[in-house]
Amino acid sequence: MAGAVDLSGLKARAEAKAAQQARPAPAEGEAPAQAGGDVVDVTDQTFATEVIDRSAERLVVVALTASYSEQSAAMSAVLEKLAADDAGRWTFVRADVDAAPGVAQAFGAQQVPMVVAVAGGRAVTAFAGAQPEQAVRQWLDDVLSQVGPALGDAEAGPAEAPSDPRREAAEQLAADGDYDGARAAYEAILNADPGDAEAAAAVKQMAFFARATAADPGAIARADDAPGDVREALAAADEELLTGAPKAAFARLIAAIRMSAGDDRTALRTRLLELFDLFDPADEAVLAARRDLAAALF
Repeated sequence: MAGAVDLSGLKARAEAKAAQQARPAPAEGEAPAQAGGDVVDVTDQTFATEVIDRSAERLVVVALTASYSEQSAAMSAVLEKLAADDAGRWTFVRADVDAAPGVAQAFGAQQVPMVVAVAGGRAVTAFAGAQPEQAVRQWLDDVLSQVGPALGDAEAGPAEAPSDPRREAAEQLAADGDYDGARAAYEAILNADPGDAEAAAAVKQMAFFARATAADPGAIARADDAPGDVREALAAADEELLTGAPKAAFARLIAAIRMSAGDDRTALRTRLLELFDLFDPADEAVLAARRDLAAALF
């Protein structure tokens, strides 16, 4: 993540959705649904209360997982153990990407598991993929040593900088699903400050979300039925990335590049490079795909 991501927009969106739900409200004084003493499972509707509000008082570690992912289960087990070991220093929250797609989208999750530290209503750091317990322990210790200011600890460091209304407006547009509007808002921020890396990354992310969410569903099946159709290959790669399968998206475009030439190959290569830009350059999936791309081209 390029800097801290403000989650207030997702909170507003979740609260609005919750107000429209026909489900009965929990009885007064009823505790939130939990998977165990040290982990809270959340949905888009409960995210605002269980993560954003809670993070005003204590560090919240959110694990984005999927029921079909063995790495998700392993990472969840590690975090649950560490949460129990730390006995209340932080709260472990788990969000299944299928049950909470809005949460996954807000964090820009491209794969599972993804683990995000949230303090003071903001995502402050994250990592993707399963990690050994020792590495996660070190990550947690580093985060806990730095989140004092985000949780209002006056002795831990300087107060957080004043909020930026322009950025808040852009984040709200994104949380509301207006990706074209959010992109324009981030572009305005970037024009005013060309060195704003967070805004530059957000422009690319919003452009992707706008394109991918506007496409007709079923592109993966259509592309599989027509392997030579460049347009369907591009749409299918977007669909795979949107559903958290970046390796499949990269592999599809590289396979299409091997079969193509001329303008078609240029279009496929350009799109693949655009997708790479949505990730950390050091991401293992990106590094592997870049090697495969070089082999396909040369």
